Amino acid sequence: ERLEAREVKDPQAIIHLHVRYPPTKQGHLFNIVIPKKRNLVLLYSITRVDEGQQESMREMAKEDSESWEEWLHDTRIRMTSSDLDWVLHVGRNKQGVAGPLQAFNLSRPVWLDGLTQNEFMQSMRRVWLTKLSLIHQIKYGFGNGKGKPGPVDDWEGKTDRKSPQSPTRHSEIDTDETGGFGKDFDPLEWA
Repeated sequence: ERLEAREVKDPQAIIHLHVRYPPTKQGHLFNIVIPKKRNLVLLYSITRVDEGQQESMREMAKEDSESWEEWLHDTRIRMTSSDLDWVLHVGRNKQGVAGPLQAFNLSRPVWLDGLTQNEFMQSMRRVWLTKLSLIHQIKYGFGNGKGKPGPVDDWEGKTDRKSPQSPTRHSEIDTDETGGFGKDFDPLEWA
């Protein structure tokens, strides 16, 4: 299907690939992982929300906290209906109000006994369309932003922590797609 892929070193996976999807210049980075000791292929994509869009979300939360909480609730409901696994990284709570949406992870596991080319490509498509839908929802509600990925509270200091028992794994995903992508994401922690 003309997918551009490159292998990523990942000690927790049998194979871990970065794939551009859809296979165009505007394609986004997707991860395809077969984790060790699991009987599945995990397809996932991570998106960081633009710094300017995060500022607009903070302003909305300050001016009308009820509308902000409703936007987050509606987004969670839409994600739950998407037939995907998902995580929304929301900024730290300030004065009882949730912070801005800072990043989101969308994934779909496909168990090996049901893996066909059709199921694989439909899963890629489903993750892509859900991601695109959320990107458009954010742009519609909070503008185009500044073209610079904003901070993600959940990831602060994660690369600074050292574990004496296992070697540190550094993987970086950073592509300018007016939204950015996450760093050091471990699919086994999320799946």
